[in-house]
Amino acid sequence: MAHATPIGTLAECYANALAIEREATARSAEFAEYLEEHGEQATAELFRRLARFERQHLEELERRAAGLPLPALRSWEFSWLDNAPAEQVDRCFIFHLMTPHDALKIALGAEKRAQALYEQAAAVSDDPAVKRLARELASEELEHIAWLEEGLLTAPRPFTTEADYEPLFNRAFSLSQ
Repeated sequence: MAHATPIGTLAECYANALAIEREATARSAEFAEYLEEHGEQATAELFRRLARFERQHLEELERRAAGLPLPALRSWEFSWLDNAPAEQVDRCFIFHLMTPHDALKIALGAEKRAQALYEQAAAVSDDPAVKRLARELASEELEHIAWLEEGLLTAPRPFTTEADYEPLFNRAFSLSQ
């Protein structure tokens, strides 16, 4: 998410929540498919579970917001993978380099940004309905954050620097002697 429009009204709260849930549903399903194709079953299953919950939450929010005139938002502001419109992003490049750890970190960052947006809305709004909805939404995000943090505990961290390889080389060398 690049940045989301500040929330002041109930319609803005629903519009932001719907955009966030649409992105979370799509990206969780996409990550699950990619990870499954690459043999990462445990992380793929976590993303499938997230996609199911996000889809259910999206449908519930759509039902609750039905008939409410919602402001138009730029969907790319809620994107997990970029800070620009989708046509400007080379998704193949992102997915080619993504590890399970990376996918979990991307999702965790998005969930934390969504949770912070809702917390801010609950803190600054004078509208009791906005406060109530924002608190509810923030609470749901905390549950997803916990799932992703748990997933990160078991996902192998990718090697990122030469120094990361040194302990493996040293261990392999000591075993060969």
